[in-house]
Amino acid sequence: MINDVLRDAESRMKGAITSLKEDLAGFRTGRANPQLVEKLMVEMYGVEMPLQQLAAISVPEPQQLAIRPYDLKSISAIERAILKSDLGLTPNNDGKIIRLNLPALTEERRRDLVRLVGKRVEEAKVAVRNVRRDALNDLRDMKDEKMISEDAFYQAQDDLQKLTDKYVEQIEEMGQDKEAEIMEL
Repeated sequence: MINDVLRDAESRMKGAITSLKEDLAGFRTGRANPQLVEKLMVEMYGVEMPLQQLAAISVPEPQQLAIRPYDLKSISAIERAILKSDLGLTPNNDGKIIRLNLPALTEERRRDLVRLVGKRVEEAKVAVRNVRRDALNDLRDMKDEKMISEDAFYQAQDDLQKLTDKYVEQIEEMGQDKEAEIMEL
């Protein structure tokens, strides 16, 4: 029973980490990264699809992304989606490949991004703490209903806290790494 609660809590904490990873991957750092556009939704044939399903995305140069559509008919739809997005990038289309040149980030934009990273990191930490709270409530209920002993409750509480600390530390490291990457010139 206790193991089920702890396993469920760990699974949900891993979910918060995965969500943060995906979130941070979408941040522009001045270096080209396919993850910047691969989840961009493109409307094709009346259906919205992620860009990664419509095109191969590569990084030919450190400041450039190349998008090679599998179907050349989709090139204008991809271009429209890029222009509508909040990426602030202008696509260059040669008929076969769309190139996105990533301008260098200004110091002010870097600071804004670092602030945003901090906010997302804090949201992930709150999610992990909420998981801990829910698991702790489950353990308390088990103790109150005499399903587990006092000692087992306190041991499980310690295990849960260690798990929480481990994931909060991972989240902080991810945030620090991303902030350093953004501030790197």
